[in-house]
Amino acid sequence: MILIRVDRLNQTRPQHTGLEGRIADLIAPGLESIGYELVRVTIMGKQTPTVQIMADRADQTQLSLDDCERISHLVSAVLDVDDPISTAWTLEVSSTGIDRPLTRVKDWNRFAGHLAKIEMDVPIAAGRKRVTATVLSADDTAARVKLDTGETVDLPHHDIRKAKLVLTEDLIKATETPSPPN
Repeated sequence: MILIRVDRLNQTRPQHTGLEGRIADLIAPGLESIGYELVRVTIMGKQTPTVQIMADRADQTQLSLDDCERISHLVSAVLDVDDPISTAWTLEVSSTGIDRPLTRVKDWNRFAGHLAKIEMDVPIAAGRKRVTATVLSADDTAARVKLDTGETVDLPHHDIRKAKLVLTEDLIKATETPSPPN
């Protein structure tokens, strides 16, 4: 039973390390308890760092300004209590946007068939660290993509520095919110 829980978390939570990982571990359970999913934590700057939180609604509907405010209150409260950043810091909360980052296994699978820009820590495909490829699928260990050469490769998650969807007409159509019936 524990393995099932771990597999679910690997599918729905991003993998972070260092301070970003500590913050992600602190806030993800609270976000999940109120209907949100953590997509990414990024810390920028040194003297007064900015903590950027990117989230999705668990029901996959569009994140609203009210949602961002609710997330901000929760994250601020958790970080004020645990205090993982010893200096003053700024919090930014946002939705993922259409050209969202691919940080979780479920993101890779949800957006199969769409283009992504991927930056690797180690070279792939003729020594390239940066590629644009069609997303095919993912599991707990790797994302599978089709390169512009037609070659299919598995990219180990731990070697992916960052990945982001490319804004295309197909992606816009796939993410459009349906109009309410008349």
